Amino acid sequence: MLKVSIIIPAWNEQDRITDCLDNALRQTVTPHEVIVVDNRSTDDTVAVVERYMREHPQAPIKLLHQDEEQGLIPTRNFGLNAATGDVLGRVDADCMLKPDWVEVVAGIFTEDRDAMGATGPVTYYDMPARRISLRGDDSVRRHTFRADGGKVLLFGSNMALRASAWHQIAGEVCRDREDVMHEDIDVSLHLLGRGFKTVYSERMICGISARRMDTSFKSFRNYMKRFKNTFEAHPQHWRKRKSERTLYLMYPWLHALFPVYQQYLESRDINPALRIWFREQAKLAREQGDSLADLPGIDELVEEEPTDVPGIDEVTGDLLLDDEVEATDGLTAETPAAAAEDMRDGAAEAERDAVDAAEQAVAANGPAIPVATSDRGADASADHDAGTRD
Repeated sequence: MLKVSIIIPAWNEQDRITDCLDNALRQTVTPHEVIVVDNRSTDDTVAVVERYMREHPQAPIKLLHQDEEQGLIPTRNFGLNAATGDVLGRVDADCMLKPDWVEVVAGIFTEDRDAMGATGPVTYYDMPARRISLRGDDSVRRHTFRADGGKVLLFGSNMALRASAWHQIAGEVCRDREDVMHEDIDVSLHLLGRGFKTVYSERMICGISARRMDTSFKSFRNYMKRFKNTFEAHPQHWRKRKSERTLYLMYPWLHALFPVYQQYLESRDINPALRIWFREQAKLAREQGDSLADLPGIDELVEEEPTDVPGIDEVTGDLLLDDEVEATDGLTAETPAAAAEDMRDGAAEAERDAVDAAEQAVAANGPAIPVATSDRGADASADHDAGTRD
């Protein structure tokens, strides 16, 4: 099987990097290496990764430091150049890979020897209705995230390159020192410019944060301008449809919903990054003969002592939503039917309450997008993130 490296550029990601590493390592196929490239973080990102490495001495984690230049592109390039795998996966530090991600990526490049780049859909783990958002994202990327008619553009939060292809374009990709482009689209267009094939797989799934929608409209608009700027830097390429139109329509609703839903998650003491792939991780742990107590973050999901149900700890209703409620199906076969039904009803009601609250907030404040003149500048962290979530 092809060796898959995972590269994670990181700048001030102390709050998410542990969850990201948990999901990168809890895989059906162990990655060849997981490379965290720190870029002058001023928080405890480095200390958190170093502690994680001490606690998991067998994990194939490498911590590198790119201190010469601030920015995603030099940090990404540093990690890709240092990787030793056959396939180089590039994700963000707040990305939560589905447990079969490495296996799927290796399969894509094994089955299609002409494929030089691959990407897939994402779902927002810190928003409600994640299954619906996954289907919607899949549809948008299939039809609009294309260049030159129908060629696939890679998405920086969920992409992989054949190492041989990267080394051929590494010296050509735009440095973008003004930080006005989408680096993932730039990589895609350099691949296409060499005649390389890029592919899309609906099975290559990653969970990402919707925090981009929590920025000011000025910051969001600058993020959207990156699409136009990137294609202007590659005039030989063209787009039939503009995916940013869909994002502009989504922004006012998601901008209103995001903070409300975060309050809901905090009130329930839920870490959405831990819960997103719980069903798949529980199944994987059982197949590998591991104790479910060893699952990353299980303590945050468990309220009571383990029951006598073989193979599963008690995971009770209020902390479960969507996929977690589904996770109990088949794993808690001896749970009384009435209790299981109560769990499903309680989770569904909680989700409806969160969505209703967000809709009320939109109704009270109006769904209109703020005009640019009303903004007084975006904060520094949002501006930096615009260059890290492409």
